[in-house]
Amino acid sequence: MFYKRKYKPIYPQKYTGDHTNIIMRSSWETKFAIWCDKNPSILKWSSEETIVPYVSPVDNKAHRYFIDFKIQVKSNTGSVKTYLIEIKPYSQTQPPVSSRKTKRFIQEVMTWGVNEAKWKAANNFAKDRGWEFMILTETHLGIK
Repeated sequence: MFYKRKYKPIYPQKYTGDHTNIIMRSSWETKFAIWCDKNPSILKWSSEETIVPYVSPVDNKAHRYFIDFKIQVKSNTGSVKTYLIEIKPYSQTQPPVSSRKTKRFIQEVMTWGVNEAKWKAANNFAKDRGWEFMILTETHLGIK
C-alpha cells in the first residue's frame, strides 16, 4: 500500500534541511522520524536530504539514491556518530529465490540488483566520511 504524508517535527531545530517539507513514504518511515524527533540522543536528523550516486546494474547508468535518513547520535560517552539509514521490509533485504523464472521473479531479481548497488554505494559513501550505513527492518522498528 502506498503511504505518503508530510511530517511536521516537534523539534524543527534538530532537522537539517527544510523542516516544512519532510515527506514520509511509509508508516515505518514516519515511526522512525517520530523516534528521531523525540529522542534526546539524536542531535540532528534528516530525511531524503543525503544523495548518493550509484550505477544501476539494470541499465548500467548513473542514478541518485536518496537515503531515507541521516542521523547524528550522541552516545553515553559523549562521542557523536553519524548513520545513514535505509528502512526496508526484511523480505526485501534478502535475495529473491524461486525455482521458476516468472516475470515477477525476474522483476524481483532486478530490484534486488538495484538495491544491492545502492547499498554498496551508500556503504562506501558512509565509510569515506567516517559514518555508518544501516538497513533497519520491521524487527528493528518493533513492528513485527
